[in-house]
Amino acid sequence: MSRKIKIKIFKITLTLLVIALFIGITIYLFPVIKNLSTTQGQIEFKQKVESSGTWGLMALFGLQVAQIFLIIVPGEPIEILAGMCYGGIWGAVFIMISAGIISTIIFLLVRKFGRKFVYDFCDKEKVAKIENNKLFQNPKKIEMIMLILFLIPGTPKDLLVYVAGLLPIKPLRFILISTFARFPSVITSTLAGENLAIGDWKMSIILYVGILLLVAIIIFVISKLDKDKVTKDAINSVK
Repeated sequence: MSRKIKIKIFKITLTLLVIALFIGITIYLFPVIKNLSTTQGQIEFKQKVESSGTWGLMALFGLQVAQIFLIIVPGEPIEILAGMCYGGIWGAVFIMISAGIISTIIFLLVRKFGRKFVYDFCDKEKVAKIENNKLFQNPKKIEMIMLILFLIPGTPKDLLVYVAGLLPIKPLRFILISTFARFPSVITSTLAGENLAIGDWKMSIILYVGILLLVAIIIFVISKLDKDKVTKDAINSVK
């Protein structure tokens, strides 16, 4: 069996896993999710989550593994679900630890197998665009660039996890950056999920918008201090 066929089978398997888990979680939680606006519904939802135990955590972790490996699967729904099930803080902790573990594995696999491994999961042109940019090949600037890109909501963080293995950045520093710099984006979603679980839709929206504005202000300040336009160039490279 050729390498391409093996990778294709792996991708199909992960895709089917995502579909199966989403369907399973929906069927399991739907009866109580529709009643979250009531106190009784919120109690029943909490009981459902608690009764799922380790299996619930494993299902969420499986979804995140598939989401990061497949790249095309958005992470926000999984983060919101984590917030609904385990609260804003613990949901964020779970997501960040999971992302850290998965990112470490991918980074090390890229360092071991090189570009072929990256091309199996990522668009070759997008990877080349980033890798060939002198900015990303600068050992003195790469860590700051990665920090900024992981802080900005909407950047292709999972693509960056793959490409980072090809760049002049130390493994430990990248893992720390890619894990903790996700926090603003992750906590936004998990807090929104926590408030959805208690039927407070308005607060979910307020928190989501508020944290996004805070991150936008931070990025704006960084861009103003960035006289060499490094931030703008880096963002353009990952689009």
